[in-house]
Amino acid sequence: MAMIGNLRHRPARRLAQLFVGLALYGVSMALMIRSGLGLNPWDVFHQGLSQRTGLSMGTAVIVVGALVLLAWIPLRQRPGLGTVANVVVIGLAVDATLALLPPGGPLTARIALLVGGIVGNGAATALYLGARLGPGPRDGLMTGFVARRPGRSLRLVRTVIEIAVLALGALLGGTVGIGTIAYALAIGPLAQLFLPLFDVPEPAGPAPERFEATPAN
Repeated sequence: MAMIGNLRHRPARRLAQLFVGLALYGVSMALMIRSGLGLNPWDVFHQGLSQRTGLSMGTAVIVVGALVLLAWIPLRQRPGLGTVANVVVIGLAVDATLALLPPGGPLTARIALLVGGIVGNGAATALYLGARLGPGPRDGLMTGFVARRPGRSLRLVRTVIEIAVLALGALLGGTVGIGTIAYALAIGPLAQLFLPLFDVPEPAGPAPERFEATPAN
């Protein structure tokens, strides 16, 4: 698969923004995990897989991301540097943060962790997408499926996939709770709020190849 997202335009800012965004995404995931109040659908699945297999949460994220990326091949999706970095950096960041952040604590502290995790995730999504270096593996799975089935809406495909991974993750023992609902309601508006701050403007002249992505890892 050929890569998308070249680095001829503002490479230093875009690379820094990409890796800061991915690291922040992993940190925000860890905050939500330590809150114990619920995770987003994919992370419910990652957590359930981690509990069933004995893998660390970060390793589960990396393994699932790599497997999803392989599913791009029949969909003829093209990864970018950000796509490949997504598979590795988020997993490493979440494990490092979980190692430093103890579990438990009073409910007020756990609510603060949840709110911080959701807001941080929104900012991380905007940083990562604004760098324009390729969609995340899970985003590409959705957009690739829609590209191969033009009659299907992206919203419908995303909803079906996320309900499926949420249900499977819950069956595996992942945490579903008020945080899952809060994330679903808040992540879109938060990403929309932050994206204008971090979106790297396209250079003048012929527009570079772009990608469509949803606020997800």
